[in-house]
Amino acid sequence: MKSKAMKLILGLIFGIIFGFLLQKGGVTKYDVIINQLLFVDFTVVKIMLSAVVTGMAGLFAMQGLGWIRLRPKSGSWGRNAIGGLIFGMGFALLGYCPGTIAGAMGNGYLDAIVAGLPGIIIGSWLFAAAYPLLKDGILNKGYFGDLTIPRMLKLNNVTVVIPLAILIIALLYVMERAGV
Repeated sequence: MKSKAMKLILGLIFGIIFGFLLQKGGVTKYDVIINQLLFVDFTVVKIMLSAVVTGMAGLFAMQGLGWIRLRPKSGSWGRNAIGGLIFGMGFALLGYCPGTIAGAMGNGYLDAIVAGLPGIIIGSWLFAAAYPLLKDGILNKGYFGDLTIPRMLKLNNVTVVIPLAILIIALLYVMERAGV
């Protein structure tokens, strides 16, 4: 799959599937997200944990079969802090994350269209404008490179992925049985 056009087409297809699944899961609804933040409805956590276990198992399986080569981006505590602050401010102000804003706009929710889309555009512009001031400072504080959990623990992928997947599935089972 070396063609840029093919990568774009596959990205579009998987993006549409992702948006459809977000909508079907109910996480494009403001009330569901707010109720998650209030610890009343755990739909968002269940969907995110399901996505984590599916993505983690799928990626590492495809890597093990030689179908893909993972290239983790390098990171730092400063990048995580700034990204978390930007994400958290948008989430706190509107009650959506970028993925759920796109899904909510697809549903025709006016709050996502009128406030969410401009919020993403303004937030991106503000970060781009501030980037020259941040790039040599806080964004590189606590630099840890392209570290992954298996590398950090000095274990092979399977030794980490299988127990973690079992743990997440068990947690999802317990949550479902508890009616959370």
